[in-house]
Amino acid sequence: MELIRGAHNLRPRHRGSVVTIGNFDGVHLGHQAVLGQLAEKGAELGLPTTVVSFEPLPREYFTGGGAPPRLQRFRDKLLAMRRFSVDRLLCLRFNAALARMSPEDFIRILLVEKLGVRYLVVGDDFRFGRQRGGDFQTLKDAGRVHGFEVAHMHTFHIDGERVSSTRIRRALELGRMAEAEKLLGRPYRINGRVIHGDKRGRPLGFPTANLRLGPSPMAVRGVYAVEVFGLPGEPLQGVANAGTRPTLGGVQNRLEVHLFDFDGDLYGRHLHVDLLHRLRDEQRFPSLDALRAQITLDAARARQFFAAPTSPAPRGTD
Repeated sequence: MELIRGAHNLRPRHRGSVVTIGNFDGVHLGHQAVLGQLAEKGAELGLPTTVVSFEPLPREYFTGGGAPPRLQRFRDKLLAMRRFSVDRLLCLRFNAALARMSPEDFIRILLVEKLGVRYLVVGDDFRFGRQRGGDFQTLKDAGRVHGFEVAHMHTFHIDGERVSSTRIRRALELGRMAEAEKLLGRPYRINGRVIHGDKRGRPLGFPTANLRLGPSPMAVRGVYAVEVFGLPGEPLQGVANAGTRPTLGGVQNRLEVHLFDFDGDLYGRHLHVDLLHRLRDEQRFPSLDALRAQITLDAARARQFFAAPTSPAPRGTD
């Protein structure tokens, strides 16, 4: 998959494609249905598929710190999209100029002149352009003028309710990891490279691999039973804390993973961590001894989860 950062990096060879537009936060089953429809049309027309997305997300631009947490960082979205026959991902910088652009200019400049769109598929609630003034009908009207076909993907439902990033975010907040997995079509995953931490885990008897997650709000927080991919013998089981480690005075978001029965150097390795079951909320403990006792209990409960007959079967890598 080719990543194109900004419309200014579009070249004549990028003209003529089937296109979809959206945030695609989480790349959940609803998004996957859109990508599947796009891939089918691309194969039918013999054209490449292009996904147009934004960085930052429009809601982050307009609300700043008030935006809800993302399900995925941009890199994680990129990794997820590589599974779904996407030939190109065009990432547009969402800034004041883009926010002011009229729906008509967005269509003419981006879709027609730069992308030469032949077929466009969007969600049935898609809005775009200045003050969200463009909608599906705007695109249909423009398609008749400029010669491209427009289709919409009907809302995707599971258990009678629309699949959406908001619904998945709510499931994660409540610790309903199985529900989130059902809506995503895969376990909730965090990817990252192992960094040097402050070496506090090993003296506690629980060495950890530390994945820095950046300053943005996290969609998950707490202690989880996890499976880890990216190492020989995968998946490896363990327990992980997602948060800031308040007992140790932490301020940065991290995922700290303790792998069961593992002893090796993980620094610099890129890991894929599936959060399968939430054990408890993150909390501050009065002492390191109290923290050690709780981690011992967490590890035991995670082992029990994996030993249970209903625990998930090992999965392969993406």
